[in-house]
Amino acid sequence: MSGLFSVLSVGAVQLRNRFVLPAMQRGLAVNYTLTPQLIEYYRRCAHGGAGLIITESVAVNHPTATGHDGFVMMIDASRADSWTRCFDAVHGEGSRILVQLNHTGACRVENSGGPRPDMASLSPSGLIRAGNPNGRAATLAELAEIRDGFVDSAMQAKAFGADGVEVHCAHGYLLDQFLWSETNLRADDYGGATLAERARFPAEIVAAIRKAAGADFLISVRFSQWKEADYSARIVHSAQELQPFLKRMQDAGADLFHASTRRFYEPAAVDAPTTFAGWVKSQTDLPVITVGSVGLNVDVMDTIYTEQVIESRTQQSIEKLETLFREGQFDLVAVGRSMMGDPDWVNKIREGRYADVIPFRREIVKQALSEWDDSAIVGSATSHD
Repeated sequence: MSGLFSVLSVGAVQLRNRFVLPAMQRGLAVNYTLTPQLIEYYRRCAHGGAGLIITESVAVNHPTATGHDGFVMMIDASRADSWTRCFDAVHGEGSRILVQLNHTGACRVENSGGPRPDMASLSPSGLIRAGNPNGRAATLAELAEIRDGFVDSAMQAKAFGADGVEVHCAHGYLLDQFLWSETNLRADDYGGATLAERARFPAEIVAAIRKAAGADFLISVRFSQWKEADYSARIVHSAQELQPFLKRMQDAGADLFHASTRRFYEPAAVDAPTTFAGWVKSQTDLPVITVGSVGLNVDVMDTIYTEQVIESRTQQSIEKLETLFREGQFDLVAVGRSMMGDPDWVNKIREGRYADVIPFRREIVKQALSEWDDSAIVGSATSHD
């Protein structure tokens, strides 16, 4: 296990190992604010060995960034105390912490809550997917306001003690709606035939955060093929298509790429054995996070929406991770539900105590979902591990 437990420097941040707690919507926020229970959850995962903690999604400072409470947080001066306590708690356990920044875009349901429920949902072209409209296309002035909202939230995170932010460009939310050709039909400079062209707005956000926050602030970019509205969606069909996009994001100031998939071990294409994270790693010299169903036989969306029997497969996952790590297909691994079930998961793996791992239970997610009206958002707002 020496490789996965080796130190890694990412930008100006040093991580004690290669294990990451990804953004996990626990349903523990109240009035868009961190609660003591959520702070303790992050602290426990850090105490249990995770080298990097990524908070659940934080709605950026823009009135249409979110439309529901409970599964989304905000970061501003009125919530400074709770965020400072959270960052101090994680740092006290020897881990680093990023704040995931997100705007739901066309996934937001109007008149469902949030700072301005009366406002139209904004997105590149007013689409959740082809044939599924919601809200309207954002104007250039509105895009500038959203960009400023990302920067403002990032600077609040820095002021309160975060090591960096993760810019959420995955799973069909606003920035991913720019990347996906099915939801970005713009004819101006924010559209385009290629992924790199459609990445202009996410890249502008990363560049603006980098300019404001400085060189020592870590910026992760999370992106995915699949969307909550379409599991089979693709933003690229080959590793080579990724290279111009990755270069654009790196040139903008990204330090880290988080390649989100539903199952970390699956090939990115039927005719190639390389995983999606492996595709990304083959086209960039920046560190890459792999993610998806580590330690489990059922992926996160099936956890929520089906009744498949969930089996713990910790040792099998570690063996596969070791193989992919030696092949150079990733640098870090995000472990979501398994760490949710057992915050000591990383330390138990380090000590070879596979039999002592507490298995993840579906009820952990369902208990949170039972408090949430899923009509409040078009997509689901759950964990993406």
